[in-house]
Amino acid sequence: MLAKLASLLFMALLGLLLFGLLLWWLQPRMIFFPSERLVASPTDWGLDHEEVQLVTEDDVALHGWLVAPPKPRATAPRTLLFFHGNAGNVSHRGESIRIFTDLGLEVFIIDYRGYGRSEDSPSEHGLYQDAKAAWNWLIQVRGIPPEEIVLFGRSLGGAVAAWLAAQVSPAALIVESSFDRMQSLAETHYPLLSRVIPLRVEFPAVEHMASVHAPVLVLHSPDDEIVPSRLGRRLYEAAPGPKRFVELQGGHNEGFLRSQPHYQKALVSFLDQRFALDSGT
Repeated sequence: MLAKLASLLFMALLGLLLFGLLLWWLQPRMIFFPSERLVASPTDWGLDHEEVQLVTEDDVALHGWLVAPPKPRATAPRTLLFFHGNAGNVSHRGESIRIFTDLGLEVFIIDYRGYGRSEDSPSEHGLYQDAKAAWNWLIQVRGIPPEEIVLFGRSLGGAVAAWLAAQVSPAALIVESSFDRMQSLAETHYPLLSRVIPLRVEFPAVEHMASVHAPVLVLHSPDDEIVPSRLGRRLYEAAPGPKRFVELQGGHNEGFLRSQPHYQKALVSFLDQRFALDSGT
């Protein structure tokens, strides 16, 4: 009897171990949701743009767009480097791109490796390399001064933007609907599994945010059903300052649209005040 129970226990533990290993192996597919097919282009949105091909330090070819505003800003910052979320590709960001170009910003948006027309497969380290390659392209190829470049990241892109902002000296950093670290997000959606299966990715944005010396704008909605607002608050609290927190309305994917015109006014205020922001909310 005891031998049978021991055998059943062993089989159960073996099954759990194999299940855990399977989930560990599948983690990238549970985090990154790239789409290869482009469904639109800035031309479809009535915007002029340049097709951009660049190569990372590890020889991965990336694709992006440099989108021109109808009427450029008269003062710095003039360029926004856009890091999108974990699903889709650049062609799904038309509404956001339009908002930024309406503010007079030139927008440079890239697809991470494995997304859209970019080569290879996504990974945490790979996304960081992609971000650095995009920054270097603006600085070295386009000759744009760092003090004229704003970094913007939404959701997963916020963690990428925070990492880059800690490495370089941008004019400012805007983080929208993002999280402090991937572990916090895993604990929110998988409270039990996150405690027994180690993560293959970290994205410790809160640690990078503490090293950002540029002005910071954090936007988040308390109605966000995917990334709780408290995780965005942790990012805000970690920023040394000057900084500002703006509360949005609506869910994770449509908060920036549901919050209009408040959303756009907050962006204008942040840009036009030359970042002399109060450290309060």
